[in-house]
Amino acid sequence: MLLELAAQRQVLFVGGKGGVGKTAVASAVALAQARAGRRVLVVSTDPAHNLGHLWERQVGDREVALAPGLDGLEIDPARTTDEHLREVGHTLRRLMPEHLSREVDKHLALARDAPGTHEAAVLERLAEVLESADHDLVVFDTAPSGHTARLMSLPETMSAWTEGLLRRQDRSARFGAALRGLDDDGAAASIVGTGRRRDQRADRDQEIRRILLRRRTRFTQLRDLLADDARTAFVIVLAAERLPALETIELYGRLLRSGVSVGALVVNKRSPADRGEFLARRRAQEQVHLDTVREALPHVPLIELPLLAEDIVGEAALDRFAAEIGGAVATGGPRR
Repeated sequence: MLLELAAQRQVLFVGGKGGVGKTAVASAVALAQARAGRRVLVVSTDPAHNLGHLWERQVGDREVALAPGLDGLEIDPARTTDEHLREVGHTLRRLMPEHLSREVDKHLALARDAPGTHEAAVLERLAEVLESADHDLVVFDTAPSGHTARLMSLPETMSAWTEGLLRRQDRSARFGAALRGLDDDGAAASIVGTGRRRDQRADRDQEIRRILLRRRTRFTQLRDLLADDARTAFVIVLAAERLPALETIELYGRLLRSGVSVGALVVNKRSPADRGEFLARRRAQEQVHLDTVREALPHVPLIELPLLAEDIVGEAALDRFAAEIGGAVATGGPRR
């Protein structure tokens, strides 16, 4: 079911609590789609970055080939934030009066550690990847639940914020035009400026408007993509344990409020029932937590993947894991 879901989408997000196997699921699904003939890109937005370790090769902020038809990329949040703030600083210094350059530096220093700065920078990079990717499918191996939930809500927030800035600039431009139209004695000149200074301000305002319009278009397109369940789906991976189960229910609610469709739940490393008393008891305990998830989210398809004897490392192991995913049967599903 999970492979069929990926085959019908352009973008697939794989998220969940840290340590549940998101990277392995994302990589196995991406590899299976590449084996099926699609051009696939798997992208890690998790600061822990297990993608390179899983594939036993160096993966960084530039695309590298992982397998025929499959490329990999790791977005480094710290580096992405630094680059984002550097570009913002360059733009601000170009548009602001020179005597305010120290204020720009102070603002950016404060912004570096402000809530949401890292997510906003990663969102910009994510949008760039989606805009430039020459692939049939992009699979995102995301950061743990809290970070990812905030990231998914940002396109709507940033679109509204940019729209508000544009409205404020429109009001300011209309106010300036009205002053100039009413100016009979030169009094308005002291407010809106004259000659070259006024032309410089008009040029600056137009440049700011172009930047805001570009950002509005980018965030609107990203918001529409995330909300389009024909093109995008989110898969939540969890372990059959109490905290991952509760976090899954919470993450589902936050994604729903952000307009993101959850296509499936994937229970990873499910204990077998027929390998001795200890594992049988463990499986029974796991079922208690899965019942909690199923009661809260009965309409979301749920897939169970077995606990494997080997580590999932390297292309051959990922092929075998993809076969397990392909053979898994989903329970539950959309309400009729």
